[in-house]
Amino acid sequence: MSHATGAPPSPSAREAVARVTRELAAAGCISAAAEARWLVEEAADPLALRAMVARRAAGEPLQYVVGWAPFGRLRLLVGPGVFVPRPETEGLADRAAARLRAASALTDRDPSHRGTPLGSPEPPRPLGFPGPLRPIHRGTPLGFPGPLRPIAVDLCSGSGAIACFLAAEVPGARVVATELDPAALAWARPNTDRYGVELLAGDLDAPLPAELAGRVDVLCANVPYVPSGAIPTLPRDVRDHEPRLALDGGPDGLDVLRRVAALAGRWLAPGGFLLCEIGEDQGAAAAALLAEAGLAEIAVLPDMAGGDRVVEARRGPAGGVRGTPSGSPGRSGPKGVPR
Repeated sequence: MSHATGAPPSPSAREAVARVTRELAAAGCISAAAEARWLVEEAADPLALRAMVARRAAGEPLQYVVGWAPFGRLRLLVGPGVFVPRPETEGLADRAAARLRAASALTDRDPSHRGTPLGSPEPPRPLGFPGPLRPIHRGTPLGFPGPLRPIAVDLCSGSGAIACFLAAEVPGARVVATELDPAALAWARPNTDRYGVELLAGDLDAPLPAELAGRVDVLCANVPYVPSGAIPTLPRDVRDHEPRLALDGGPDGLDVLRRVAALAGRWLAPGGFLLCEIGEDQGAAAAALLAEAGLAEIAVLPDMAGGDRVVEARRGPAGGVRGTPSGSPGRSGPKGVPR
């Protein structure tokens, strides 16, 4: 069936798929038939198809070649310079959306619950940032009575996948994303604009407005978590094309997670949740980091293959967790990598 139209492929399309499958298989693509179908569906004409097949056969990520990646029910623009959203990360996004919905229900029941007044004004734009940081919501200005929204923050946002997912799944929530890498920001901007996400340029929590301190219901981070020494073992298309900043988590893969654990308490509301993606064997170490940061109700959640995939923790009552703003030396990056 056609990906784009749902119609059965024509005889000429079937012939093209068979030919492209042979070419991709010869180049070492493991899922050659599925990739061939996608390329044939996306190509505007035979000349474009030949160029796309050549790029994929040379090792470029398939999503870069077609220009988009699926994430849940979303279609996100991606290309050279940004980490490709993975199906594994959809589990984190689903869990975070459930937590944000629960916060939304609490806000609806209790107007005194923390939140952001609809219509908060645009903050000053950092020098040199080449585009709008976030949409301006028309409505009640900050400081005046108005409907409140639950708040989610996505650090290391990359293409904006998790942030866009949350905005689409929890209408009315305020969703803020931060990203350090200018190349990733160029891809994130059209995605976040489409879904009404506030995109801020900077490292981890550095660009977050002070007004969010102690008010974030859900804090997400798909941090880079591949140990530096394991980078050479990654698949060629990942190792040679996706940004190292999005992959390299330092000697043990946990450098950036340590920073996120340290800053979470500053931003989370009492009862708010932190969710981070981790490597398949990092559950125990990640849980220990979050416990050391004073977070509670820590859980390590598996992916469909049974490996560690998400670590979740909750901030306790007010004053029950320490937290410091980001700023210690170290790396950060837009996204993690699947195992």
